[in-house]
Amino acid sequence: MSEMQEWLYVLKATRLEMLTEGATEEEDRVVGEHYQYLKQLLRDGVTILMGRTIEDNDDTIGLVIFRAEDEKEARRIMESDPAVRNGVMSAKLQPYRVALMEGR
Repeated sequence: MSEMQEWLYVLKATRLEMLTEGATEEEDRVVGEHYQYLKQLLRDGVTILMGRTIEDNDDTIGLVIFRAEDEKEARRIMESDPAVRNGVMSAKLQPYRVALMEGR
C-alpha cells in the first residue's frame, strides 16, 4: 500500500440561481446526498476538511480536502460525490499538501 496523498476538489454550483433564488426540489435532494456522502467520508477517515464560502453569488465555492492513494482514487472519490455525479456542482481536482493545521 502506498502512502496516502492529500488532494482537494473545489466545487461550484452549475446553476447560479440555486444560490441566488433558491434550489429546486431535485437540487435540494442532491445537496442532501452530497452532505451525507461527505459525512461518511469523514467517518471513514478520508476527509480532512470540508466547507463552503458563505456568500451566495458567482464567487461561491465549496472545498473538500481529503486523502487518497493516487490520482485515480482521488478522481473516483470526487466523481462519486452526488453533487458532481448529478451535475448540480462542477468540481476541479488538484493535488494538495496541508502545510499547517491545528493539532498537526
